[in-house]
Amino acid sequence: MDMVLLTGISGFIAKHIALKLLNAGYSVRGTLRRMDRADEVRAALAPYLTEHAGELTFVQADLESDAGWTEAMADVSALLHTASPFPIAQPKDPATVIRPAVEGTERVLKAAAAAKVTRVVLTSSTVAVINEAKPDTLQDEADWCDVHLPTTTPYAKSKTLAERTAWEIAKTRGLKLTTINPGLVLGPPLDEHYGSSLSLVERFLKGRDPMLPPMGLPVVDVRDVAEMHLRALQRPQTEGRRYLAASGSMAFVDMGRTLKAAYPTRRIPTREAPKAIVRFLSIFEPSIKSILPKLGHLERVSNARAVREMEMEFIAPKAALLASADWLVKHAKIWA
Repeated sequence: MDMVLLTGISGFIAKHIALKLLNAGYSVRGTLRRMDRADEVRAALAPYLTEHAGELTFVQADLESDAGWTEAMADVSALLHTASPFPIAQPKDPATVIRPAVEGTERVLKAAAAAKVTRVVLTSSTVAVINEAKPDTLQDEADWCDVHLPTTTPYAKSKTLAERTAWEIAKTRGLKLTTINPGLVLGPPLDEHYGSSLSLVERFLKGRDPMLPPMGLPVVDVRDVAEMHLRALQRPQTEGRRYLAASGSMAFVDMGRTLKAAYPTRRIPTREAPKAIVRFLSIFEPSIKSILPKLGHLERVSNARAVREMEMEFIAPKAALLASADWLVKHAKIWA
């Protein structure tokens, strides 16, 4: 079976993608910045692999260095590029997120083109799609984040500029590119190394906040995101197209109420904070500033293309949220 290069294989989404690929019979070569994480990835995948799973190997490569990428691309039939910086709080210097995301994408895709690896699936984000100049409208793959708006966060800029870079390289170097653009990725991790991906659910479960900001985001289960990467790889008709990965949108207050119903003894917030209070708090808490433009808005995106062209049947947002919480309570020892 074909060999697939999966960048950033130790990530929350990437481990699920690796599992889908291996169980579909692909051989997977995963890139790691530090090779001492190889055993961690093997241990995470081992309980879920079928007897017909493909071979898993690793190679050392870093988005910020040229070293290792030529070797990583040897004998590879397709590239799945998931690796990208993901900050919990927006950085003081936007370049710390934007530069490695954009230059890393450029480095990896150019290495693929040089090695004659033409098939590429890139993990982007709904933040590269949602244009905050038209809030509360149902947006789709034709939309793009406006990086020139003063309210656009460094993370949104990083994902947008990285994806635009990928499309430009694909055009000039003849790559067959598909992008998968997930919303807020929830669902169960494969191990305890899930980074900042589920920090929002952890925050709810710990009762960190007395009230919730009046806003909402598109939500998707990590298992569906992984399945979309596999289907993109298997279906040539997806080449040259973007696909939104979202099963629906949830307001933060609905997330809180859903979790409170499931865990009634926990101090989970269920009330929505007035916009004025959130704005006031942002004076003292810089991390809140990045959400101010989203207050009062429920961001919504269409998954119609994924349903129609990939035949996706998405896990519902509430089910994805509860699957995250259930895993965290059982495995991450999050106390009330």
